[in-house]
This record gives sequence, C-alpha cells and structure tokens, in this order.
Amino acid sequence: MHRVLVLGAGKIGSLLSGLLAASGDYQVDLADVNGHAAQSVVSAHGLPGIKAHQVDARDARALEAHCQAQPADAVISSLPYFCNPPVAELARKLKLHYFDLTEDVEVTRAVTKTAAGAGTAFAPQCGLAPGFISIAAHEIMRHFDEIHDVKLRVGALPQNPGNMSKYALTWSSDGVINEYGNLCYGIANGQPATLMPLEGLETIQLEGRLYEAFNTSGGLGSLAETWAGKVRNLTYKTMRYPGHCEIMRVLMNDLRMNEHRDELKLILERAVPRTVQDVVLVYVSVTGLQHGKFMEENYVNAVYPQEIAGKLWAAIQVTTASGVCAVVDLVLKTPGAYHGLIKQEQFRLAEILANRFGKAYAQADSAELSARWVRTGAAGKQFVA
Repeated sequence: MHRVLVLGAGKIGSLLSGLLAASGDYQVDLADVNGHAAQSVVSAHGLPGIKAHQVDARDARALEAHCQAQPADAVISSLPYFCNPPVAELARKLKLHYFDLTEDVEVTRAVTKTAAGAGTAFAPQCGLAPGFISIAAHEIMRHFDEIHDVKLRVGALPQNPGNMSKYALTWSSDGVINEYGNLCYGIANGQPATLMPLEGLETIQLEGRLYEAFNTSGGLGSLAETWAGKVRNLTYKTMRYPGHCEIMRVLMNDLRMNEHRDELKLILERAVPRTVQDVVLVYVSVTGLQHGKFMEENYVNAVYPQEIAGKLWAAIQVTTASGVCAVVDLVLKTPGAYHGLIKQEQFRLAEILANRFGKAYAQADSAELSARWVRTGAAGKQFVA
C-alpha cells in the first residue's frame, strides 16, 4: 500500500485521486486550498482509500507541516504550473517521489535542477501533452534507422463546437493561455529551434474531418533534448477546428492580451463554455529510413469521455489522469529503478498501454456515451455536495 498526496482537487486531481484509491493499492490524501471542494470529491467517490484535507500549497510552511503530519511516499501536483517549483523542492527535502502535469518550460527547468542527484524519482510533464504524446512518438522513432521528420499533434476539442472560436474550456485556462503565449521549441534542419506560438499553421485531415494545427508551447516535453542531433525536424502543434487560430491571433497579438493574462483568463472563463462532451486527438507522424527505404509510420488515436466508477469523465480528464497514474504506478512498483529526473520517453508505449491505468488510451469509446449522460441530466451533477 503506497500513500500518495495529491495536490489540487480540480478536473485532473479529482479523477486521478479516485483512480488510485479505487485500485486498492493506494492510500490517497487529496488536498486543496478549498477544503469543501476536496471533501465534495471524496464524498462523490465514496471510497475508503481517500481522505480530504484543506491545505494551501502556496504556503510552504503549511504544506511541509501537512507532509510531516501525514507522511507519504509520493506527491502528485495537479496545481497550476506556477505552483510546482516549491512543491518539488519540498519533495526533495522530504525524500518523496514527485510527479506533476506542467507544460511550462521554465517550471520544468526548475524541477530538473531540483531533481539533480535525488534518490527519489522526479517526473515532471506527466499526462497527455507533454506526457503520453512523447512516449508514443519516442516509441515510433525507435523503429527508424535514420529519422527525417517527426510531427506531434494533439487536440482537446469539443465534440460539437457552438461558438465562433469552435472551442470549449476542457482544461485549465491558465494552461491554455500559457501554451498560446509562450515560446515554443523544436528541431529544424537538425538544429534546436525557437518558434513563435500561434504560427506554423497547417491543416490535418483525420478520418475525413479537417483540423488545423499550429505551434504551442510545452507539449514537446524533453523530446527535443533526447533526440538532439538524431532527427532533422521535430515539432509539436496543437490541433483545433479551422478558424480558431486566426481568432486567437487577434486576441493574443493584435489586442495584446498576451500582455494582460489575468484579464484574458477572466474573459475566457466568462465567455467560453466548459463541456464534458469532448474528444482528445493524438497524432504522431514519423518519416525516415528503414533498411534503406523511405518510410512513414503513424500513431493516431481518438479518446472520448469514459464512464469510470459510475461517473462520466471528459476525455481530457481521462487521458491526463490515466497518463499520470500509469507513470506513478510504474515508478512506485519498482521505486529503486527510478531516481533523479525521469523523462516521459523513458517509459515504453507498450508498458503504458498494458498498465491498469494507461489502458484507458486503448479503449474504443464514442461520442454516444457522453451524449447519453447529458440526455439524462446527470453529467453536470456528479460532484455536488
């Protein structure tokens, strides 16, 4: 039985805490600055292996006091990205395994520095992108003798867009603003490259439907460093419905809202709806030489909302939480095998998909499941205290 502290009772923290507790192998302490929110999640799960706590993780002394009073083997931060560096520092001090969901490049650099020489595992960038997309891409890249072009594309989209932006807030508004506004990194012509967000617009057609993709920050994770000098071109882009990028360019650049992110967050959360009827698209394309022949291989997947433990969970929740839990599970099963900084691409795709949590990526659900929940009126009432 492993004891895990989950920080943040939001969209992802609520599911990953339930997944771990329901397995029977984890005692989970779910902590949030809003104790009522944490208790609502715990009550909704109705599991014996999870407890709620009110802790302000931004208060270093309060967080350390909680960790001393409630010892754990690992801490999983599902907090906003900017809260993670002090949590990582505390994990190092208390010799805890550390996991987070950040897509922020600077935060990951800070965690990397903290992880140097640690006797426990520090695995930042868990989840979907970065996270699973890096694992899938790395696996396919291993199939080639010489790699030319690698494209990583991920989209978390509403199934039925109903506004001009053709978008819904399926995850953290802080994260969306961060990936649309920060510099992007990749490899171009064999050299490390810095790219502008919302540029590099292209179209992709998957199963007969047209999407657009453009540069966004952080989704590549550490893959560019891992494959430096071994690939010609390596890029990560976010997928959206056509027309979204143009609207965001006006908002972020022409109206200069990238310089006023707090105000932008208020606008998005007031005007852009949330939904549990989403779909997550994962697309990897690798071209290069195999036995002297020019070849292409792809990994393509569409993940829809899933019913887990009697509740409906959005696809972005399922893909992110299951990705985190799979990595946590693999590390804590063999803790002596993992120490210091752990990159997502150190995990094999097969072991993730075979894992009891990672198998969520292999399930072939459809839009009908979430539609049925919505028709009954149950989808929006799952965590009402």
